[in-house]
Amino acid sequence: MKEATQKINTAYKLAQERYAEIGVDTAEALRKLNETPISIHCWQGDDVRGFENPTGELTGGIQTSGNYPGRACNAEELRADLDVAFGLIPGKKRLNLHAIYLESKTPVERDAIEPKHFANWVKWAKAKKAGLDFNPTLFSHPLSERATLTHPDAKIRKFWIDHCLASRKISDYFGKELGTPAVMNIWIPDGDKDLPADRLAPRKRLTEALDEITAAPCGKDHKVAVEGKVFGIGAESYTPGSNDFYLAYAVSRKLLLCLDAGHFHPTENVADKISTALCFLDEILLHVSRPVHWDSDHVVLLDDATIAIAQEIVRCNALERAHIGLDFFDASINRIAAIIIGARNMRKALLLALLEPAAKQIEAEKQGDGTARMAIFEEQKSMPWSAVWAYYCASQNMPEGIQWLDQVRHYEKETLSKRGGAQ
Repeated sequence: MKEATQKINTAYKLAQERYAEIGVDTAEALRKLNETPISIHCWQGDDVRGFENPTGELTGGIQTSGNYPGRACNAEELRADLDVAFGLIPGKKRLNLHAIYLESKTPVERDAIEPKHFANWVKWAKAKKAGLDFNPTLFSHPLSERATLTHPDAKIRKFWIDHCLASRKISDYFGKELGTPAVMNIWIPDGDKDLPADRLAPRKRLTEALDEITAAPCGKDHKVAVEGKVFGIGAESYTPGSNDFYLAYAVSRKLLLCLDAGHFHPTENVADKISTALCFLDEILLHVSRPVHWDSDHVVLLDDATIAIAQEIVRCNALERAHIGLDFFDASINRIAAIIIGARNMRKALLLALLEPAAKQIEAEKQGDGTARMAIFEEQKSMPWSAVWAYYCASQNMPEGIQWLDQVRHYEKETLSKRGGAQ
């Protein structure tokens, strides 16, 4: 162990010197990296089933594939799984909850959820020194079959408005209890499978519903975000809550805009949208995911798209303006490993961005020197960033390489396997 530590420290010192030569302070980069929170989504741990009706069918364009054994079936199991995941992910962390992850001995309708139904999550978060974020759940419910906040029936629409209002109170409770504002994100599955005759009326109803939700006095310890989508299952031809709609709505109502990496056309550059949003909004929310041909929410890789998102956040000097969350669910592999892989890759992408020689890049661009700019971009790719990552993990008492998988496999053998077979 001592020899391995010495090798890591030696490699880091050499890397630190290399980066200093191009004007990058690795110590400052690691400080910023460690303090930037990543909001880890709870729904990877149980295939988005929640605890309201965990045997119920997923609807609203939500699908998971695979039947890997060991799915969390209650809140205690999910928190135990998250304990393992959080213990193998370096840096500041938050947990993102959906409303269906409430805890109650008796059934609770969604428009009647209260802070008390999430008290155990707050207790857990305090122990972890982590913040909590929240999402009203506007899918997988009998009243969501046709639509939610755009529903033509005023009574059904009111049910979902009340659910979102209740969710705001819960989000504010999180913020007060934990001393860090919760970000509450509103996403609806509403849309049309085929070409609609009227595109305007649903969007007017959505505007009115959102105005009622966001205008209510529900405290100041949370922030509201709205999330658009280009299409989905059952909404292939029309989504009233498109990115265009929500960008306009967020700007006009001074809310946060959520940019979900899976909610655009496959060839769109999601990273490029960050600077646009930041021109008009104080803060934004990011759901980092990996779409494969459609919004399939694959586990985040250290790929070009993820690195580009991190680079844009850092280049825009927006680490404190962009709330970074993850959003994927894969039931074909170990669910805890999926969380760890995705979160560590997001952290690695942020490190790569923080190690860029920003001053040199900007100076070349100011001088109109496209040659130098390209050269700097390309040479950066072969810099010894992995030595900095290894040092960072070691400084946080975290495994720097694949060693974390041994701990997950042990937990799988001792705990997950005893939950039964495929579920």
